[in-house]
Amino acid sequence: MLDRTYERLLEREVDGAPSHVAVIQDGNRRYADERGKDASDGHRAGAETTEQVLDWCADVGVEELTLYTFSTENFDRPPEENERLFALLDEKLREFAEAERVHDREVSIRAIGETDQLPEHLRDAVEYAETRTSGYDQLRLNIALAYGGRAELLGAARDAARAVEEGDLAPHEIGADEIDRRLYEGPTRDVDLIIRTGGDERTSNFLPWHANGNEAAVFFCTPYWPAFAKKDFLRAIRTYESREESWRRTRARRALALVRAVGSAELDEASAIVDRFREYLPRRELERVDRDEGESATAD
Repeated sequence: MLDRTYERLLEREVDGAPSHVAVIQDGNRRYADERGKDASDGHRAGAETTEQVLDWCADVGVEELTLYTFSTENFDRPPEENERLFALLDEKLREFAEAERVHDREVSIRAIGETDQLPEHLRDAVEYAETRTSGYDQLRLNIALAYGGRAELLGAARDAARAVEEGDLAPHEIGADEIDRRLYEGPTRDVDLIIRTGGDERTSNFLPWHANGNEAAVFFCTPYWPAFAKKDFLRAIRTYESREESWRRTRARRALALVRAVGSAELDEASAIVDRFREYLPRRELERVDRDEGESATAD
């Protein structure tokens, strides 16, 4: 009852959801180990959490969800463990492709990463899920499989270098848009919020182009992924909102400093920023800028 009361409080506090949430689902194996079970049992419990998170994202208005499901480094795990995980992923992808919640929510499924390294049966399951949900656009679910952020960036850079060598691209034409176009086909927008479960405070080479370049907010929490609850998800959303409010306040104060330093008549754009973010400035600062702008208008 206490948890549900806390959830309701958080739901009232959440005002605007991030467009793109990325999740590092850490702790499946430790969750199983603490319960004396096999790693595959932890992965299966984690898959159940994933299904719930889809609903939570849809409820608060998240438009894109990216899950770090299997990294390139995970290939170093014992083969028998990976085989069980691949079998589970195969099963869950096919279940997701037929699940009512996926079709009711109009979820589009897409795998990102070096998927050619995956077993054939899993590649077939990926293709089936992508094809089955290709007509949807309400919520995009990206599943990072055989994914590594550094490998993604290296691949884009090498692809651009080959284009230059073959005469299809001039060096001065290589910009952010050109690199973005050569990344894995998957995320359609920059990441606003990264969530990592399991207690570790690092982002582990996950979506560096889409997250770091956008200065995404990061929420670390201690529950293992199978134990990740709605209250944890809402706390993450609240962290994002607090960061966004802080960013707006900082931008407004910078614009205000420019107005004072140069004069509002010469910095219309800065004045417009101050007006846009008035609600984030303390009353004393607002009174001062209004007084300064009034004096400037009188002088003109």
